[in-house]
Amino acid sequence: PRSVPSVSPQVGSYMDISHESLSLFRLLAPQIEILVLGTGDRVERLHPTILKQMRECGIAVEVQDTPNACATFNFLTSEKRMAAAGLIPP
Repeated sequence: PRSVPSVSPQVGSYMDISHESLSLFRLLAPQIEILVLGTGDRVERLHPTILKQMRECGIAVEVQDTPNACATFNFLTSEKRMAAAGLIPP
């Protein structure tokens, strides 16, 4: 049997974003090319290791405040890009 990673969507703030919390996005099929993360009222810096791990999986990460992340996601999908969004309410 195949092992399935545990997925925890419990992210209340940008400080909860981790390699594990982003695992769902690595499991999507077809694979996404860009993940847009909205970190609430303002742009917050994620640990560089998290961004590197996603790049190594072939997924670019764009971190923005949530209102702008919504607009970016809508634009990417209107362009038929394989995108996903993780949004923390402002």
